Amino acid sequence: MKTSTVSLHRYQPQYQQGVVDLILPIQNQEFGIAITAEQQPDLNEIESFYQRGLGDFWLALDEDKVVGCIGLKDIGQQQVALRKMFVASPFRGKEHGVANALLNTVLWHASQSKLSDIWLGTTDKFIAAHRFYEKNGFREVDRQNLPASFPLMSVDTKFYRLSLPK
Repeated sequence: MKTSTVSLHRYQPQYQQGVVDLILPIQNQEFGIAITAEQQPDLNEIESFYQRGLGDFWLALDEDKVVGCIGLKDIGQQQVALRKMFVASPFRGKEHGVANALLNTVLWHASQSKLSDIWLGTTDKFIAAHRFYEKNGFREVDRQNLPASFPLMSVDTKFYRLSLPK
């Protein structure tokens, strides 16, 4: 799939450092969230953490540079947790379509895999992300309504669910 100069690809291990180089500056510098790569072990284990069961991980690449990513973690019972959705600042916005392309890839995968629900957790600082998820049909849920198998992160304070058509 092609979006302007950006193309989407299933994660391959040679892009692991590119994923870290995309995510950490957004978390640390843009949003002031003090979190390290070591506190996010999934960043070093993308294949074994995401690419198993009904989960997967995709990249938005500009040439060979990672400018976006999105992951699904299989949490059982035809449900997944959406994690690590990040887009580099110069590639954000409707005019670029990178976030929409990443989400559409996830939704296509969800329909092919006959998933029932996509759950996600995010920080209250990602206001634009909240609007994006809500605009795309995600509904806010209370933490206590998350599935027991949902992988909580300490920085997550706001949670969403997208129920998929059967």
